[in-house]
Amino acid sequence: MCERISIDPHICHGQACIRGTRIPVHQIVRMLACGDTIKQLLTDYPTLRREDIKAALDYAASLA
Repeated sequence: MCERISIDPHICHGQACIRGTRIPVHQIVRMLACGDTIKQLLTDYPTLRREDIKAALDYAASLA
């Protein structure tokens, strides 16, 4: 698993999240699928970095 993704049973019920945040991977993927841009995500979540979004997509793709 990527160092930017964490799974902790005590954070967000064990869902895969961006490390150091409570932003679940599935939320990033869903927002992009609904048409939000990377720029919008970075504005909505100022703690996110482009590398976090890429890691979330890579993680989601590894599950498919």
